[in-house]
Formats: sequence, C-alpha cells, structure tokens
Amino acid sequence: MKNQLISTTFFFILFCLSATFCSGQDLVYRPVNPAFGGETFNYQWLLNSAQAQNLIEEPEDDSFRFDTGSDLDDFAESLNRSILNQISREVTVSQFGESGLEEGSYTIGNFQIEVENTLDGLSISILDTSLGEQTQVIIPFF
Repeated sequence: MKNQLISTTFFFILFCLSATFCSGQDLVYRPVNPAFGGETFNYQWLLNSAQAQNLIEEPEDDSFRFDTGSDLDDFAESLNRSILNQISREVTVSQFGESGLEEGSYTIGNFQIEVENTLDGLSISILDTSLGEQTQVIIPFF
C-alpha cells in the first residue's frame, strides 16, 4: 500500500511538472483561394478544378455575337431597315394625316389603337385583338 501511494504521488508530480513545460501554439487560418489572400500558386489548380466541374456548355449559335456579319450583310440590313422605316412613315401619314396622331380610336388590321391626351403626355394604347396582348406607350410633353 505504501508503494502504491508512492507511485501515485510520483506520477502526480511528474504530470504536474510536465504540464508546466508544455506549450501550445496559435492556430492560424491560411486560405487556399488566392483571391482571399491564399497562395498565388494555387490559382491554376483551382481554375482547372472549376473547369473540370463545369457542366454548363456554351451555346453553339452565334446569336449573341455582334460581329457575325460582313460589311455587305450589315449594309443590306441597314438598307432594309431604312426602306421599312420609310414605308411605315408613309402609312402613318396616309392613315393619320400630316398632323400625326389625333385623339380617338383607330383599327388597323388586328390592332385597335386608342390615342388620348393625359397629364403625363400623349398616351397610345395598342391592343392586339387576335392575341389579346396590350401595350401602352406614353410620349411626354416637352
């Protein structure tokens, strides 16, 4: 019993002395992403990992590109727009007269157009009777 008490005391003293010599260190967080202060050499690895996980494919058509046509195609499109603008002006003048739109209701094809003066300006309501869609345009007074 005496030996057991001595050995327990010895281990207790040894434990207390060892605890005084132990020291810890601070935990430091180091980010991986170089955008948040991480190592700059991780950039290529992160980019390759992101591209490998990317399942979204880019569209094949060039509908979102602005430089798809040649100069000749651009000229033909501009000429078409100019001709269509001229025709729409002539139709507007023949339908509504030289003074332009006057207040009232007009029916042209499937469209019912109502023109009225409001406090905000000239209000033009266009109703497509075949589809039931309606659009309102307000031209402010100057």
